[in-house]
Amino acid sequence: MPTTVLLVDDHELVRQGLRRAFERSEDFDVVGEARSCAEALKALEILRPAVALVDVRLPDGTGLDVVREARRRRADIGLVVLTMYAGDEQLFGALEAGASAFVPKDAPTDEVLAAARHAASSPGAFTARDLAEAMKRRVNPTGPQLSPREKEVLGLLADGLGVAAISRRLYISESTTKTHISKLYEKLGAANRAQAIMSALRLGLIRQEPTGPTV
Repeated sequence: MPTTVLLVDDHELVRQGLRRAFERSEDFDVVGEARSCAEALKALEILRPAVALVDVRLPDGTGLDVVREARRRRADIGLVVLTMYAGDEQLFGALEAGASAFVPKDAPTDEVLAAARHAASSPGAFTARDLAEAMKRRVNPTGPQLSPREKEVLGLLADGLGVAAISRRLYISESTTKTHISKLYEKLGAANRAQAIMSALRLGLIRQEPTGPTV
């Protein structure tokens, strides 16, 4: 019998892409979709899927709340967490919530399917691409040493502010702001804002996911 799957994501295009990926594999059967935490919990109760793929960011809450409640209700369900921001904080959040696997949304299709297969066969065992390295970073935290001002600039970059806005917020010149940003990029091994933010997330230098629309 195919493994039954529930897809939980508020973006229809993402759900459609996931459905097509699973439907191309004979060992899966997508039995339902949900766009929110409320819909997900209702679908889990009615459809009783073997595996649920859950996005972290949902309109009415976090997918980790869905994972926690699903794990409380059923020890045998496979729970795969999907996220755009695959940093250590998000990875350990999924682990602590009771997920079976953690997969970034930019992962190849084969990796997503492999995570679902693992979740179906070993729902209580957690797996993630960067788990071993993340555990090492948690036990022996290392990373770039940022000055208090650089941390402020990094936080404002993550909030989407540009050079002029950061300068006004911190009461410093734009030249000084550009110098701080340049040093941040160098310390984080980044070539642009997006790379710097992703690196900071991975290293746990940013506590919250960046705000703004997701895809």
